Amino acid sequence: MKRTLNLIITALIALVSWAQTDTLSLPDVVVTGARTVTDVRHLPMTVTVINHQDLTAWHRDNVLPAVSEQVPGLFVSGRAMMGYGVSGGAAGGINMRGISGGSGQLLVLIDGHPQFNGIYGHPISDSYQTLLAERVEVLRGPASVLYGSNAMGGVINIVTRQAKQDGSSTDLSLSAGSFGTFQASLANRWRHQRISTTVAANYGRSDNHRPRMGFQQYGGYAKVGYDFNANWNAFVDFNITHFNASIPGTVSAPLWNADQWITRGVANLAIENHYERTSGAISVFTNFGQHKIDDGTANPDEPTQRYFRSRDILTGVSIYQSITAFCGNRITVGFDYQNIYGKAYYTSKATGEVLDTPNKQSGQSSRHEFAAYAEVRQDFTKWLTADAGIRFDHHSVVGSEWIPQFGLVFRPIASGEIKLQAAKGFRFPTMREMYLYPPSNTLLRPERLWNFELSWRHRALQGGALSYGLNLFYIKADNIIQTAMIDGRPRNINSGKLTNYGIEADVRYRINGYWTVTTNHSLLKIKNPVLAAPKYKGYFGADFSRDKWQARAGLQVISGLYKSVGDNPLTESFVLLNASVGYRVIKPLRLWIKGENLLAQRYEINAGYPMPKATFMAGVDLHF
Repeated sequence: MKRTLNLIITALIALVSWAQTDTLSLPDVVVTGARTVTDVRHLPMTVTVINHQDLTAWHRDNVLPAVSEQVPGLFVSGRAMMGYGVSGGAAGGINMRGISGGSGQLLVLIDGHPQFNGIYGHPISDSYQTLLAERVEVLRGPASVLYGSNAMGGVINIVTRQAKQDGSSTDLSLSAGSFGTFQASLANRWRHQRISTTVAANYGRSDNHRPRMGFQQYGGYAKVGYDFNANWNAFVDFNITHFNASIPGTVSAPLWNADQWITRGVANLAIENHYERTSGAISVFTNFGQHKIDDGTANPDEPTQRYFRSRDILTGVSIYQSITAFCGNRITVGFDYQNIYGKAYYTSKATGEVLDTPNKQSGQSSRHEFAAYAEVRQDFTKWLTADAGIRFDHHSVVGSEWIPQFGLVFRPIASGEIKLQAAKGFRFPTMREMYLYPPSNTLLRPERLWNFELSWRHRALQGGALSYGLNLFYIKADNIIQTAMIDGRPRNINSGKLTNYGIEADVRYRINGYWTVTTNHSLLKIKNPVLAAPKYKGYFGADFSRDKWQARAGLQVISGLYKSVGDNPLTESFVLLNASVGYRVIKPLRLWIKGENLLAQRYEINAGYPMPKATFMAGVDLHF
């Protein structure tokens, strides 16, 4: 590791020297990592932005596959052509640098508001649809100062779409393909003077490649905004997704009737202000979910007699204000409150009555959290920015936690920056870990980690045709919640430790007006095996666009992926080739076809759940 570090530092110095002759390009502006719109060159953390065009280039309904391909260090597990599902045998685990979103250690946001299951604490991956995303911002590393618990490993923030000019714009997409797969989505954006609306709906279904693995999903999104004047605006939005999924079990231990009916939604009301020297917002939001699950049976002649059900509601208030007190300064202060309610229980299939739940300490529970935070960012010169933040977070059961972060940004050239950051992340235990099932333990404490990071980012050549980044990180975690045998019985305790470190790199080069190539790579060293954490992940992509034709090809390389852990951990390595071709028949009409896993690789991400070999989809897009 020391030899590798010396080589990278030498390479950084050489890159800075070479970069002195480049041409300045416009940088990305982001909201993740600062709450307000900020030039990414002044933030000490690493943020990757994926715009709507890149999200939809592969004609996928879910944002996570695109995020997994384009962000080094991030991997999303899968089990089928469509649908992640939940519970046993499910996929959709989001892993960042060996820190897993499946256990709630990585936070998904929609417009800055947390999205996770209140009882189990993890994100519901089938809920994050491309149709509602203007862009996705991925922050690698802890963001707990701004976003609190669950953001200890990083943040995926989905920024929703809205009309920016007067008029109406409608998009319709229809497609069908392998294994009876069908997708349809419709979205309309409209604005007239001070009023704007966004309305969208989607439907998808697939039989998938194994018996008893069907998936069906439909959802909708609506947003209404009003501009009071040039400085104040308000909006209300609502998003709901429902899916039905079937889990077939592993190949060696198949299941029958393992069905799931899941509904997830979010509603939000916000008032925002935007002035030259200050900006902020107050928002009230609620996330809700209902889950009905049949655990299935190994004998189809002996079906289960009950359903597992759960309901959860997260209601919160978020207030923040950012102000420029003097030249080069930005101070952000905020307050967050959340109340999380959850109830888990069984009902009889025959009568619908609620059954006793002897394997649970408590059928229902609620908790609340409140937090105050402050962040100060100061440009001392044109080439130096310092950032520091602190958060105080109180949990009604677990207690309080202080969370600091520190960072420096050096800009030796106008289009390149060196970033250093030390940030603490944490996660409060979930209701499941504290109250449900025999291992539960009400005495659990928060999980904690420290992330230390050094990165270099540079935009070169005319108009920033070439951009690349290089990251080194070191993560030290303790208090990780694990299940151990105590007095002959399983019990959740704060015993786990993690030491993860690695390297990440990404390059994007616009060769000319027709061709663009991208590549990203990540190497991860972990002491203890973690599910869905590959030792190496690489992606090579090429895009072509000329006249009416568009084409894209991508090659993803995965090595040393843990598909199961324990006494005998199993790893998997594979190479996936995807390609897509589109042709614009007339201005509003485009036809396309795509193929995934064109090398017909046999591989697994979840042990016992083989992924499909080559699959194909074809469709039509309308814009009017």
